[in-house]
Amino acid sequence: MKKTEKGHVFTSESVSEGHPDKVADRISDAILDACLKRDPNARVACETVVAPNLVVNVGEITEDVLKRIKPEEIARRVVKEIGYDRPDEEFSFDTFRYASHLHGQSPDISRGVDRKTKEKLGAGDQGMMFGYATRETPVFMPAPIVYAHSLLKALAAKRHAGEIDWLRPDAKSQVSVNYMDGVPSSIDTVVLSHQTTKKGATRQNYRMLADFARDFLSSTGLVTDKTKFMINPTGQFVIGGPNGDSGLTGRKIIVDTYGGMAAHGGGAFSGKDPSKVDRSAAYFARYAAKNIVASGLAARCEIQVAYAIGVDKPVSFRVNTFGTAKSTSDAALEDMLYKGQVFDFTPYGIVQALGLTKPYRNWRYEDTTCYGHFGRDAFPWEKTDKVTELRTIFR
Repeated sequence: MKKTEKGHVFTSESVSEGHPDKVADRISDAILDACLKRDPNARVACETVVAPNLVVNVGEITEDVLKRIKPEEIARRVVKEIGYDRPDEEFSFDTFRYASHLHGQSPDISRGVDRKTKEKLGAGDQGMMFGYATRETPVFMPAPIVYAHSLLKALAAKRHAGEIDWLRPDAKSQVSVNYMDGVPSSIDTVVLSHQTTKKGATRQNYRMLADFARDFLSSTGLVTDKTKFMINPTGQFVIGGPNGDSGLTGRKIIVDTYGGMAAHGGGAFSGKDPSKVDRSAAYFARYAAKNIVASGLAARCEIQVAYAIGVDKPVSFRVNTFGTAKSTSDAALEDMLYKGQVFDFTPYGIVQALGLTKPYRNWRYEDTTCYGHFGRDAFPWEKTDKVTELRTIFR
């Protein structure tokens, strides 16, 4: 009997560096970078709120480090680099009002995390985190989120270079991919909402954006004559950025991770130092899952890890390879994680393996805030240096 192909459509979205939530994320992580440069062991939980001509920072930072940084200068530099430099748009680096309500870390938190030796560093919070990897793209990420990110990144490069001078910083993309038997077969729909100047809000320019998106995504081999392109479907997108909508750190957790293809523990990343396992353990779970898939042990892998605040060892692991495991089993992979044979999931082990307290040497947390925290080779949790060891254990 002939096998019947089974298909479905999956959609993921991305948002640009000028989206209000991403402006907030970037300011928070730029402040984190500044703190870690002054003290690699600084405790940072920095939140940012943006609104029309307003930036506010709240949260907790190690007090002696807080005295040595200049959050307002950092915020203005970030906003300028993103491209908000026109006071008439009601949000500009040189005109927004700034307020800081940052203060020292709660002693109730620090006593649970810092009271032990550094090797026994306790988790900065309770919670569960997920890591995921798939072979469907060269970067071991789901296709819809990869294409949504890459389209916005390409348009941002055009904007920064002045090649499309009527584009402004705020934008969203959405890519819907047809899957057949679990493999991407074509792109069904592309939605692009991009802020423009008032003069740039023309049908001709929208057609140009559609042509750009089609040409750019054609390299995937998945664009067909049936692929639909929807550009600024409301008809106009001129009022944007924090003037169009308020922004807050940590509101784009699905954009930041796997575009909804994998589970999410609920914890945001930006503005948090590596003792906060909802960031560092999520990075490490991605690192482990990617190495498992890169080693050929599975075509897909999702790892869940959970912690108790102040305790160094995880309280649980779960591995799901969705029936794609080869020469091993989900239970055997879980056993390997529990034993810490290849991956040390203690907070200290994570920080040491990935160098998370010294990002300013080769990379910055600020760079993670747009176009996804995963699938980009610049970050240490994307390395596949455990492949040989995994193959040796599970051969």
